[in-house]
Amino acid sequence: MSRLLPRARARLRDATKPIAEAAVGALTIGMLRTTRYFDPIKTANLFGRIARSVGPMMREQRIGRANLIAAFPEKSPAEIETILAGVWDNLGRVGAEFAHLDHIWEHDPAYPEQSRIEILPRTHELFAQLRLDGKPALIFASHLGNWELPALAAVAHGLDAAILYRRPNIASADRAIEEIRAVKMGTLIPAGRDAPLKLAEALQNGQHVAMLVDQYLTNGVEVTFFGRKTRANPMLARLLRQVECPVHGVRIIRLPGHRFRAELSDEVKPVRDAAGKIDVQGTTQAITSVVEGWIREYPDQWLWLHRRWR
Repeated sequence: MSRLLPRARARLRDATKPIAEAAVGALTIGMLRTTRYFDPIKTANLFGRIARSVGPMMREQRIGRANLIAAFPEKSPAEIETILAGVWDNLGRVGAEFAHLDHIWEHDPAYPEQSRIEILPRTHELFAQLRLDGKPALIFASHLGNWELPALAAVAHGLDAAILYRRPNIASADRAIEEIRAVKMGTLIPAGRDAPLKLAEALQNGQHVAMLVDQYLTNGVEVTFFGRKTRANPMLARLLRQVECPVHGVRIIRLPGHRFRAELSDEVKPVRDAAGKIDVQGTTQAITSVVEGWIREYPDQWLWLHRRWR
């Protein structure tokens, strides 16, 4: 009997999984479509409050606290909790803003002070350089501020962009999310075994390839992040070995008054080995160090809720 119970539970779980996934997918689609009917700023405020209330009850709260204590040993418990509250608030706002991606980008160069998106002159210069130099480029981002907006920034500046993204596990939710993302985000390339080949082809065709680079990867290369060893995805550096091109980082920081600031970094020079080839580990470390610098400036806007160190 004791052996049969686990088997029965496993069969029941397998049998009900499609039903559960369909329910979650329907809920996701319903929330996305419903959210679009409401004011985006008021909805972001509401989702931020909900996330701040519900988040501390989830297991990710403990993960986030442990990560922050390890990254900022000099900060007091009160400071850590304040940052955590900001993390949940930012996550809730990103969720609300996602439903409005097709019209959230508001920037008028003639009236920058009235625009929702603030873009510094140097960033304008760099985007123009990328658009006009006739070269492909690799652009990295992190889960900082609103991490869905950098793709909009690329298209808004006339870049032919190819974006690597991770599909949700639930097919119906994936379709709904892809419909929203496809509006002004350039070519979307789902993560998978053939993604490196597709990204390399995009670079060879002169496109600007963008990806998030700040999550732990079990089979990644070792890097130092906030003084601790971890592993990072080396895909960007490996692509650079195939197609040498400029590398830049992009971040969209949340500002007071429901505004954002878009920043494109100066070119990040790759690290090379003694033979002059791209050093994959060294270049991945250089990119990771840029991301760490961003996070140190705005720790409450980064997604501390996943296990970045193992």
